Amino acid sequence: MIDETAKLLYPSVEKLVEEIVAVNHAWKVACELFGHDSPLSTSSRDLKTCLQVRLLRSYAPEQVYLIEDKKAEGEPVYSLRLREPIGNRLYAEHLPMRIAEEVLADKELKQFKKI
Repeated sequence: MIDETAKLLYPSVEKLVEEIVAVNHAWKVACELFGHDSPLSTSSRDLKTCLQVRLLRSYAPEQVYLIEDKKAEGEPVYSLRLREPIGNRLYAEHLPMRIAEEVLADKELKQFKKI
């Protein structure tokens, strides 16, 4: 029981990345089916953000860091880059800069960015 509780409270970097990717896919599908402002879309987007923040707070900057994705279209976004690939992934999706500035302290933003 203790091991299962520990897994829930302290998920591995691999588990968090897996969850972020899955929720990101669900969010995109919800947007396509129900629109960007639907409750399901909003909840999925917010869950993805929470998981990304948890990943950063647990594993940055040693295993993951923020870097501006200058190739992304639309609003400015950070890529959550992984220092070592997980599966075939080198990043844990994108996080809009405006959201990062809302949910992370200035000190955290500086700490989580690649130096």
